[in-house]
Amino acid sequence: MDKGAVIALVGQPNCGKSTLFNAVAGYKASTGNFPGVTVSYAASPVTFEGTTFRLVDLPGIYSLSTEEPAERVTLEYLMEAKASLVVNVIDATTMSRSLELTLQLMELEVPLMVCLNMVDEAERKGIFIDAEALEKELGLPVMTTVASKGWGVKELFSRALKVLGQVRAQPPRYSLHVEEEVNCVESLIESLDVAGQLPLRFLSLKLLEGDRYFLDKVSQEAPHLFHEIEACRIKLQQAHGHSPEMVISGERHALAMHLFERVARVVVREDGTSLRDRLDGLVMHPLFGYVLLAFVFLGLLYLTFFVGSFLADRVAGPFDRLSQFFQGKGAWSPLVVGIIQGIAGGAGIVLPYLVPLLFLLSLLEDVGYLPRAAFLLDGLMHKIGLHGKSVIPFVLGYGCNVPAIMAARIIESPRDRYLTLLLVSLIPCSARTSVILGLQAKYLGPLWAMGLYIVNILVLGVVGFLLSRFQKGESPGLILEIPPYRTPTLSSLWKKTWYRLKDFAIYAWPIILAGSIVLEILTFLHVDTIINGLFSPLTVWFLGLPAAVGVTLFFGVFRKELTLIMLFQALGTFNIQQVLSPTQILVFVVFVTFYVPCISSVAVLWREGGWRVTFASILLNSSLALALAFLARLVGMAVL
Repeated sequence: MDKGAVIALVGQPNCGKSTLFNAVAGYKASTGNFPGVTVSYAASPVTFEGTTFRLVDLPGIYSLSTEEPAERVTLEYLMEAKASLVVNVIDATTMSRSLELTLQLMELEVPLMVCLNMVDEAERKGIFIDAEALEKELGLPVMTTVASKGWGVKELFSRALKVLGQVRAQPPRYSLHVEEEVNCVESLIESLDVAGQLPLRFLSLKLLEGDRYFLDKVSQEAPHLFHEIEACRIKLQQAHGHSPEMVISGERHALAMHLFERVARVVVREDGTSLRDRLDGLVMHPLFGYVLLAFVFLGLLYLTFFVGSFLADRVAGPFDRLSQFFQGKGAWSPLVVGIIQGIAGGAGIVLPYLVPLLFLLSLLEDVGYLPRAAFLLDGLMHKIGLHGKSVIPFVLGYGCNVPAIMAARIIESPRDRYLTLLLVSLIPCSARTSVILGLQAKYLGPLWAMGLYIVNILVLGVVGFLLSRFQKGESPGLILEIPPYRTPTLSSLWKKTWYRLKDFAIYAWPIILAGSIVLEILTFLHVDTIINGLFSPLTVWFLGLPAAVGVTLFFGVFRKELTLIMLFQALGTFNIQQVLSPTQILVFVVFVTFYVPCISSVAVLWREGGWRVTFASILLNSSLALALAFLARLVGMAVL
C-alpha cells in the first residue's frame, strides 16, 4: 500500500462520522450532534495493523452541491482526488435518505466504501438492514459499525486497507428522459479540457442541474455552449413538468428508496408513543420548553461555579503565598513572580471554571439537547428580526466567539450575516464566563451572575430588534435536524473537553504567562502607572474603579482571561474584597463582559465581515460597555 494513502470520511451531519474519526485518531477532532460544528475538515495520521495512513474527517454535508460552503469544500476536496478511499458514513436509522448522498458520490466515481453506523439504534427502531444485500446492490464494500461503542470499527478499517486501490464506484443510471439529456450534454462537452478533469457523466449531471460553479467553468472555456446546454435543460423540464434539478433529485430519491426497500426490513413497533417523542413533547414544548431551558442554563452556571470555586480556592492559595515569598527579592524577582502568576492564572483561576463549563457543554451537545435548544430559540430570533440560523453562532458563542463568528458563514443573506456578526461578539464566551464566575458569582453570589446573563440576553434582544429595523429584510426559518437522544460515553466527553482545552493550553496560556511577566516588569519599572494614568478618565472618573485596573483592561484585549488574572496581579492580592467594594466588582465585570472583543475575535471578524463590520462591532461593544457599566455603578450604589 502507498505510504501516502488517505482515507476520507464523508457523511451527513450527525451520522457519527466525527465519533468514528475520534475512535481511531484520538483527540484530534470535535464530536457532537450540533449541525455546523465541523465547518473545516480535521486530519490525523493513523497507524493501524502496522500500516500508517492519513485519516480525514470532512464536513458533514447533505449533498455534493456548491451552494453551501461546507458542501463546496468537500466536493472540491474529492474532485482533486486527494483521497485514496472515501468511506461514506451512513446513519442506519435514516438510511433511505442518506443513500441519496451515496448515489452522488457514486456519480463522482471515487474509490468508495460504505459504513452503516448506529445499526444498534436502527434495530431498536425496528429497522433491520442486510449489509451483504446492500453490498451486492451497490457493487461496493459495505460494513456495519456502532462507532460510539467501538463495535465494528476495527473490522471497518481492516477491510478499508484491504480494498485500497481495488474499488471504484460505478455511477447509477436513471430514467430514459434523464439519460437522453445526459447523453446530449456529454456529446457537447466531451472535447473540453474541463471534461477531462472530471468524470464526464458527473459533469453532465451538474450542468443539467444548473450548478452555477460548473456552468461558469464550462462558459469560461466554451461560452457558445451555454445556450445548447440550456436547451437540454428545457427539454428535460418539458418532459417532466419540473425543473431539471428537481427531476434529477427526484430520481436519486426514488432510487435510494428502492434500494432501502430491497435491503431493509422494517418491523412496526406497537408500543405506543416512544420515549423520545414523550421527551421531545416536554423539551420542545412552547411554554415548558423555555422553562426547562432556563433551568438547564441556571444549572450549568451553578455547577460550573461550585466546582470551579471549590477547585480555585484550593489551587490559587499556594501560588499566592509563593509569589509573595519572591516579591522584592531582587532585580530578577519580577520575572519569577510573573512566571508564578502566569502559571497560577491558568491553573488556579481559568481552568477551575473552564473545565467544568466545557465538560457540561459537551454533555448537553452529545446528549442531543443543544439542537433542541436551538429549535426553541429559532422563534425568538424571528421576533427580533434575525435569521433562524443565527441560533447556531449564538449557541457556539458561549464556548468561544471565534468559531461562532466563523459559523455565521452558513447564513446566506448578507443582511442577516451582518447582524449576526455584530451581535455574536456580545455573547459572553467561556473566557468571559470565567471572569463572571470568578468575580461576580464568587463575591456577590451566583444569582448576580445569573442576573448578568439575563441582562446580556435582554441586551441582545433589544439591540438585535433595533438593528433589524435599520436593516430591513425577510428572515427565513431554520430547517434544523433534530438528532435522537444519545448516551455519551465518558471517553467521548473527555476527548471533546480536552480538544477544546488544548486551544487554551496551546494558545491562551502562553499569552497569559507572557502578559503576567510583562506586567510585573512594567510594575517594576513603574511603566504601569503611565498606562493606568492614560486609562484613569475611564476607570476612575467614569467607572469609579481604582486606577490600577487600567492596565488589566488594556491587556484584556489580547485574551479575556488576562483581565481576571492580571486584576489579581495588579491589585496585589487574590482576595479582591480587600481592595474592591461590591459595587466596583459589579461595575468591573459588567464592563469586561461587554467591552471590545479579544484580538482573536477582532481578527476573525475582519476576515469574515470586513473592516466596516469590525469597526461597527468595536463601537457597539464599547458604547454598550460604557452605558451598562455606568448603569451598574448606579444600581450598585443603591443596592449593594
